[in-house]
Amino acid sequence: MDIEEYSWVKASDYRENILLALEEKPRTPKELAEMTEYYLSHVSNVLSDLNDHDLAECITPDRRKGRLWAATDKGRGIIEDLKR
Repeated sequence: MDIEEYSWVKASDYRENILLALEEKPRTPKELAEMTEYYLSHVSNVLSDLNDHDLAECITPDRRKGRLWAATDKGRGIIEDLKR
């Protein structure tokens, strides 16, 4: 477990809940906003932060709308730690 990354995710309910929402399958920011009941702008900011930490990535970067985001291998490791 990367304790620094785990701690960084745990420090924010937004980061934790959005990362956990990416566990089952890739999702759009709109889907994530609906699932978590967060503002779309907050979801977008968190996804950008998760991307900067290599925990999530946009898997359809060429799309203008409906971009899909997924947890990276590192992100899936953090998800497993969060679920313990």
